This record gives sequence, C-alpha cells and structure tokens, in this order.
Amino acid sequence: MGRSMTTGLFSRWRAPAAMRPAFCAALALSLIFCAGQAAAEPARQAPATAAEILLSFAPVVKKAQPAVVNVYASRTEKRPKNPLFDDPVFERFFGGGRPGSSTTRSLGSGVLVDRSGLVVTNYHVIDGMTDVKVALSDKREFDADIVLRDHRSDLAVLRIKGGGDFPFMELGDSDALEVGDIVLAIGDPFGVGQTVTQGIVSALARTQGGISDSAFFIQTDAAINPGNSGGGLIDMKARLIGINSAIFSQTGSSVGIGFAIPVNMVKIVVAAAKSGKPVQRPWLGASLQSVSVEIADSLGLDRPSGALVNEVTSDGPADKAGVKGGDLITAIDGQSVDDPESFGYRIATKPLGGTASLALIRDGKPLSVKLTLAPAAEIPVRDPVKLKGASPFAGATVVNLSPAVIEEMSLHGVSEGVVVSDIEDGSTAAAVNFQKGDVILSVNDVKVRTTRDLERAVSSRHEYWKLTIGRGGEVVTTMLGG
Repeated sequence: MGRSMTTGLFSRWRAPAAMRPAFCAALALSLIFCAGQAAAEPARQAPATAAEILLSFAPVVKKAQPAVVNVYASRTEKRPKNPLFDDPVFERFFGGGRPGSSTTRSLGSGVLVDRSGLVVTNYHVIDGMTDVKVALSDKREFDADIVLRDHRSDLAVLRIKGGGDFPFMELGDSDALEVGDIVLAIGDPFGVGQTVTQGIVSALARTQGGISDSAFFIQTDAAINPGNSGGGLIDMKARLIGINSAIFSQTGSSVGIGFAIPVNMVKIVVAAAKSGKPVQRPWLGASLQSVSVEIADSLGLDRPSGALVNEVTSDGPADKAGVKGGDLITAIDGQSVDDPESFGYRIATKPLGGTASLALIRDGKPLSVKLTLAPAAEIPVRDPVKLKGASPFAGATVVNLSPAVIEEMSLHGVSEGVVVSDIEDGSTAAAVNFQKGDVILSVNDVKVRTTRDLERAVSSRHEYWKLTIGRGGEVVTTMLGG
C-alpha cells in the first residue's frame, strides 16, 4: 500500500520535457540523502540472537579478577610495664590492665603484576604496618614481605613469601586512555568480599586532589569505596590502567568521583622493586609554580596553563639545559604541561639516563631545550644519626640535607640544615611533636649544618632549648624547657 501511495503521489504531475533531466537528478539526490539518513540512524530493535542477549563484561572480569587480591596489614605495639601492675590491690580493682600489646589493622586491595607473586597496593594501606597477608580470589592466603614503600606516589610493592606461579594482570598504557572509555574497578570495599563495579573515565590528569606528591590521577565514576584502595582499574582488554586510591566524598562512601594512580607510574615503582633499589626519579633542579589568571595576562597567554620556573638550582639539570627563572614550561617530550603537578608526573615517568625535550616560552617566544634525565645529587651524603640523651630530639633520626633528600621528602624553601627522617614511637621527640620533614636550622643560636653539628649541640643538658626549625616552607623559632 505504501508503494501505490507513492506512485500515485508522483503521477499527479509531469514535468515538461525540458525540465525532466534536472528533475530526475534532483529526485535521485533526494532519495540518496534519505537513504543515508536511514543508514546513519538504524532503527532500535530487540536482540535477535542468544549471543546478543548475553553481551556482558563477564569475560573481562574472569580474566582480570584472579589477579586482584585482598591485603590485610597489621602492626602490634607493646604496652610498657607500669610499677602499679605489681601491686595486688591495683590488680584486684583494675584487673586486665597488665602490660600487653595492642594491634592496629588496615584493610585494602592489591594487584598481582608478576607471576612470581609481586603485588602492587597503596602506600597508605601498609603505612606503618609490619605484618602483611594477601588473600587471593580463590580464598588462598599467604604471608607477604613489604619490598618497597614509595610515599610520593602512594604506592607500595609486596612479595608473596615462598613465591609460586600466580595469576597476574597485564599492564596497559594510561597515556592511551581517553575520557569516556569504559573501565571496571575491582577490589574489596568495606571488607564484604571482592567486588566489581563499572563506569567510564570521567577525566584525566586530575592534579588538585593533594592525595600524593606525584598528584596526577585518572578520575572515574566506577564506584570506589573504603577497602578498594590498592585495587585495579582495568580496561576492556583486562589490562591494568590504574591503582584505585581515593574518593571524593562527604559521607565516606562513593558518590561517583574516584581517583586512580595511572599505570605508567606503577611501572616505574614495580621496576624499582624488581631491581631492589628505591624509586629514583629524574630531577629538574628548579622550583615551579602554577600560572594564575593574572600571570597568564602578564605573559600574554590566552589561558592560565603551564609551569612557571621560579628559581633554578646552580649546576642542576635545568641550569645546564639553559632554563632560566621566568621561563614557562608548556610541554615535555610533546606531552602538554598544565601545572607543576602534571610536570612532576611527566618527568617522574621518564627513564633515567636519557634526555627529554622541554618546550618553553621565554619573553613571549617559544623555544626548546634538552634536559638530562639524572637523579638528584646526594651531596652532602646523608650520614644518618639517631639522637639520644636528654635533649628534645631524643629518638629522632636526622640526615644531612641534599638535593636528593629535598626531592625525596618534598621539602620547600630550604637549602641547608639537617632534616628529621624518622621518629621512634614513644620517644621524647615524638612527645615534643617533632615531625618527619622538620628541618633543624639552629640550636641555642648555633647554626646546624650537618648531622654531627646537631649531635654535638644536644650532647649536653641545657636549662632551656632555643630551636629554629623549618616546617612546611615556614621558619619558626621556639623555646623549650631543659
């Protein structure tokens, strides 16, 4: 019936002979256009085969899930003996208070990345912990050693004791991700058991989280909850593309804003663990700052983007490459740089020993320089000293300040002195509230240049202690009783 209606419609009028060729051509083009529209917008239809009905992420999950593990970490602390516990009257009225121990526990997830039993998880999952167990998806449990802790990336590497032949996950390429890609998150939220959630890549290169020093994250709306930390974010080929690390939430539960550490950073940390060495990153040898709207206007930029060079360290890689204060870094090896954090991530994922091309803007003109990819110098040597005696520093371990230490501990605004690298639990230094990263500049107005200077300065008792300390980029002088 539709055909006869169409025929009747066009038979009501006949074009004059002279117009017929043009009319036919127009009609043909019109029909071709309509056919193209129909092809571009296929009609919705129900699944026609059993295979279409069974479309699922299950094959991806089956391939990846065996490589995702649960991580159980703990630390046992002994309570000191109190003389009152020897009093039978005290024990009678306050039973159960005898010296013993308390245990702190942490729960997270991890990903097997090596057949021999190498597991990647978050640093914050095992931070301060001494005992670690790993549970596989098939319910097998193993003790594990902590091979490497890297607080700057919030990553840690474990190794299952005794080794074996374990399922592991292939590492993908986080630089190949695009916003909108489908991803799956696998982990153990709230300790309920291994769970899979699905979403998309919501954003790339998120650098405002402040979750770790190498802040550069994949954002996803795949549900991530407490306990998912250290679990895998995977692509549709069952490859690891990120380690789930944090969520933005006002309730503690997922609201669809989760963050994962890109797998290209994971590769650097895993390679260091396999080599048996700490993570070493290329050193720029310059301090950077973000570009504000005002700075962008003063530089003639159409938008606030890039990393502005503040100060260049003499004889550092940037200085040798010809970088100057006031230069704007816009890219490294062709990868755009939006802020200091994105530059930090990009250079941290470069291998040592080669060079990188820095794209700069200087005085409004673009230029390119070659940066040598070398680690920060260990000059002077660290020379660690654990301080004892009756000083406020008792129980603190200090090391000499060097470019390597400044880089490793993310210190700012200091170039000399000694820095607190560790503090013993329950020590005088802990009670005084010294913190890792505190830079000791002077004691009782005597300048401290080395760890041995500080050791001598605190070797005798004083009625008072006048201390000048650098913390968080600020310098503070305080007085403590002897």
